[in-house]
Amino acid sequence: MTVPGDDKLAAFRAKVRAWAEDHVPVGWEDQYGATADAEYIDFQRSWLRELRGGGYAAAHWSKEWGGGYSLSEQVVIFEELSRLNAPRLRSFFVALHHAYATLTHAGTAEQQRRHLPAILNGDEIWCQGFSEPGAGSDLASLRTRAVRDGDYYIVNGQKIWSSGARHADWCLLLARTDPTAPKRRGISYFLLDMRTPGIDVRPIRQATGAAEFNEMFLTDVAIPVENLIGAEYDGWRIAQTTLSAERGITILELAERMSVAMTWLVDLAREARIGGRPAIEDPTIREQLVTHQTEVGILRRLCRQMIADIERRGGTGPEASIVKVFYSELLQRLMNFGVSLAGLATHRNGAKPVSAGYESGNWMLDYVDSWSWITGGGTNEIQRSVIGERVLGLPREPVTQ
Repeated sequence: MTVPGDDKLAAFRAKVRAWAEDHVPVGWEDQYGATADAEYIDFQRSWLRELRGGGYAAAHWSKEWGGGYSLSEQVVIFEELSRLNAPRLRSFFVALHHAYATLTHAGTAEQQRRHLPAILNGDEIWCQGFSEPGAGSDLASLRTRAVRDGDYYIVNGQKIWSSGARHADWCLLLARTDPTAPKRRGISYFLLDMRTPGIDVRPIRQATGAAEFNEMFLTDVAIPVENLIGAEYDGWRIAQTTLSAERGITILELAERMSVAMTWLVDLAREARIGGRPAIEDPTIREQLVTHQTEVGILRRLCRQMIADIERRGGTGPEASIVKVFYSELLQRLMNFGVSLAGLATHRNGAKPVSAGYESGNWMLDYVDSWSWITGGGTNEIQRSVIGERVLGLPREPVTQ
């Protein structure tokens, strides 16, 4: 039976597929290793502009700002770009998702006009200044201070795990403006120009060889009052919108890329040998492949359900936490399986493409990288608390306001 709208969506898919086949760069994986240098940033910027030319750079944005696609159309875009292993816009992830969600939810009209066109043009890379040493999962314990001094806030403190901060032009910054208030009520939200004097960014070398994360030291950094987002002391509430952008619709792209990685695992099982025979002929390997293929299907089904809920309610709910936990732990299992199939060869890989997804085919490095998803975007322990309280109806944990 044909569902109304299927023909229209099929025509849209054909259009996106034709564009992707003509525009996705060929051989980009061999040109960019683990280092995010100036050449890589230029590549990311050119790919963003290429996507913008096709209308696919910010599919989740409103039509006013260059998007306007339905959620079903966004899924099609993710599917078709993932099918060709198109490079991910990792340098612009915070800008396209977190900054956009924050600016459209709580930013002024002037802040939106200033930054959103610049982001879509590739002129602004953004990072996020939330986590601190001792304030990661318990983000409300952050200690970075912002003190009002005339037309400026003077900021002092330290941030850590700031993805892409070394190349960022702007930062979404949380700082405490009232140290005497209960901890969630004394936080304000700022837009920080990364060219401001007093900012020291230091890369953190990861086990994969990359230095995607950074720590930031802020010493007497002056932020103009007009760069405050929302009202003073309302930073905690606004930050939940920023974080929901990562836990919500962005997981769709990752689910589609995982589906592509599943086909790589099947190919790998055909190439690998166990006792001189193709690994795919081994009953245990076949059982694992079927199990993982089923799990990937469940993930995609969960994402479809999330889409339906977003369309019905207009926003994400606790299902985003369910999808995040399921995705991150499935990612670990898949990459670990890839390591076991690939054998010694994968242990010798020294780098993976910076623009790759979490599934690049460099199985050992992908497995190491997969652990970041257990903590990134809200630790799985925190997500399980959300699921327990909001889905299962368990008693809430005591919260210090």
